[in-house]
Amino acid sequence: MTTNASQLERLTFFSDAVFAIAITLLIIEVHVPHMSTGDDLAYLQALRELQPSFMGFMLSFLVIGALWMAHHRVFGMLADYNSAIMWPNMVLLMVVAFMPFATALMSSNASARVPELFYAGTLLLAGLLQHWLFSVALRAPYVRKDVTPDEIAATRWRSWGLPTAAALSLVAAWFAPGWNNFLMLGIPLLVRLYASVGRRRALHLQAAPAGA
Repeated sequence: MTTNASQLERLTFFSDAVFAIAITLLIIEVHVPHMSTGDDLAYLQALRELQPSFMGFMLSFLVIGALWMAHHRVFGMLADYNSAIMWPNMVLLMVVAFMPFATALMSSNASARVPELFYAGTLLLAGLLQHWLFSVALRAPYVRKDVTPDEIAATRWRSWGLPTAAALSLVAAWFAPGWNNFLMLGIPLLVRLYASVGRRRALHLQAAPAGA
């Protein structure tokens, strides 16, 4: 008989596999230059022309890596399986698997508005889906008993970091395509700020009845 714990484990393994494949496919979209000459300058020029692809690879690698680390953290907080997380998780994985295409489109058309809007929109969708998944997953009685309410609140709030940065990047892509990607570097700061807000709010709610 399949237990809830084994169901959760199977879902986690499947999710890890999709993240691993998506993050690996990113480098496949960076095409190796095939030169008919042995001239050093020609190779250096070819590598220089690949800079947008390298940048897109690194940016998406870090974003998918951040999505996976957050996914790993949240699923590690669960003690039981909740079937309600199946569809949010599946749709998130679909967008993650789609990210290599969005990255290649953006990297191959550096500073073009539509590819930048498309890429930022893909990241925004991934961030919103992750927040939806975490909101569904982090509910009693599925969370481990040793996970504190302020930790749950901080985790929920920190999931707003990516969608906030992606939304700012989406707006900036209309006015400064290409440069908008630098806004994604603010994700770690936004995550820390949101986590701090969530933790303070949770602690305030816990203290409120005692002070009443």
